[in-house]
Amino acid sequence: MSATTGDLNAASRISTWRTPLVIIACGCAIGLLGFGPRSALGFFMQPMSREFAWGRDVFALSLAVQNLLWGLGQPFAGAIADRFGLVRVMFVGALLYAGGLLLMRYSSTPLSLNLGAGVLIGFGLSGCSFNLVLSAFSKLLPAEKRGLALGAGTAAGSFGQFLFAPFGVAMIDNFGWQTALTVFAVLMLLIIPLSLALATPPVATTDVPAAEQQSFKTALAEAFGHRSYVLLVLGFFTCGFQLAFITVHLPPFLVDRGIPAQTGGWVIAAIGLFNIIGSLSVGWMQNRLPKRYILSTIYFTRAVATVLFISFPITPISAIAFGAISGLTWLSTVPPTSALVALMFGTRWLATLYGFAFVSHQVGGFLGVLLGGIVFEKFGSYMPIWWLSILFGVLSALINLPIVEKPVERAVAQPA
Repeated sequence: MSATTGDLNAASRISTWRTPLVIIACGCAIGLLGFGPRSALGFFMQPMSREFAWGRDVFALSLAVQNLLWGLGQPFAGAIADRFGLVRVMFVGALLYAGGLLLMRYSSTPLSLNLGAGVLIGFGLSGCSFNLVLSAFSKLLPAEKRGLALGAGTAAGSFGQFLFAPFGVAMIDNFGWQTALTVFAVLMLLIIPLSLALATPPVATTDVPAAEQQSFKTALAEAFGHRSYVLLVLGFFTCGFQLAFITVHLPPFLVDRGIPAQTGGWVIAAIGLFNIIGSLSVGWMQNRLPKRYILSTIYFTRAVATVLFISFPITPISAIAFGAISGLTWLSTVPPTSALVALMFGTRWLATLYGFAFVSHQVGGFLGVLLGGIVFEKFGSYMPIWWLSILFGVLSALINLPIVEKPVERAVAQPA
């Protein structure tokens, strides 16, 4: 028996006011708010490091911890959302996120910075980021609307980056980094009312078709015994490594080369703006082209763009051009990755299984941020990490090619 797509007559489970348009709009708003501030945190590295006489490795460690805990917390947040519903997870996540930003604002020691920017924001993101939004879309929306909705949800995260990068720089320049973090924290509380539109009901065994009656352990054993899922997870590591390294270390990398901080803000914003195009395009294409080829092309394009960027003199024009090209592929891996998980295993444990894939992504992010800080402090240069990023891009382009795009075969239903 093949894994179903898990439609479960989605329309019948949505209350009247929660139309597909409302669900998509509120989900996109959450994606925007959740991804925006964390994508602008790299701009706080230099002012905070100057004020407290920290090396870049100190700030990098806190954001590395954030990336790692975001990843480690994601499958557990996904499992709770799958079993008990999304809203309570979003509530807790938004409160942790806001609390982490406030603690970061009052941090004066590496320990308090690690607790705020690292632990609280990391676990907060696992409970209110666009990853859970995408799983809610897959559960609540009809199958024909999912592809574009997944692209729109991912694009919304990019639009948050587009908005918050220059906004964060302007706030720091005009009001100071403390005020900027306070404003960010208050904005995160908007996620709480928005999450009501994405409420998924608690799932009892009797609510689930026989084909999807799996226990948590059975679902994990099936996924990690499936070669294509393992390849997908391994390839996703590179995405996290590249995105986290660029988000945190590209702004100071540009300043080191005489590029104004404001230009760095617009480079990060350009990444977010162009990824709106990339994510929506991939959301449309994934219903028409093999998803493994889309993923392979994305990773290879990133590698080529990075080679060109670091091989020529760095100017404002080349930096913004790199941002635009990177943006087209930035979060574009997310819709096909999420869709492949749903295709292989159905939607019953989608948030959980995508969450475990995201662990790989965030382990990559942890290493990208941490190694960037360590290597810079040791060698005074980011070049070794740029070349490592290129290598990972080529490897992931190859790893995704053998993925088989079909539902996993289940001989019999496996009750929970």
